[in-house]
Amino acid sequence: MPGKAYDYAVIRLVPCIERGECLNVGILVHSAAWGYLGIRVDARRSVLDAWLEPVTARAVADHLDAWRRVCAGDLAAGPIASLERRERFAWLTSPRNTMLQASAVHGGVCDDPERTLDGLFRRLVVARSPAETAESDKS
Repeated sequence: MPGKAYDYAVIRLVPCIERGECLNVGILVHSAAWGYLGIRVDARRSVLDAWLEPVTARAVADHLDAWRRVCAGDLAAGPIASLERRERFAWLTSPRNTMLQASAVHGGVCDDPERTLDGLFRRLVVARSPAETAESDKS
């Protein structure tokens, strides 16, 4: 079966807008063709604490949990979660001036959106040394 189109965005932690620094903390993947909307986040306290002067790791974890719940369509997350998948993806990736922001939306073609989400998460979010990256690329 040939691949199908998908879109993705990187979720970035921007703890201090004025400093213009960010840390990749997650990935959103949407594919209308596959009927898929997924998210992976990394809220490891050891990573976040190094970045969080103006906010707490707990606040970031709470915000990331809200993003996960909206992505999953959890109605307890509020009215945005009741939107269709494409609309939830558009809302989550809309520009905003908050501590969690989405990158520009990028596209591609994949055979398995869940596997694509996992690969993007490992490549763009999970911090690894160049030696670890080279080793994991062998497998």
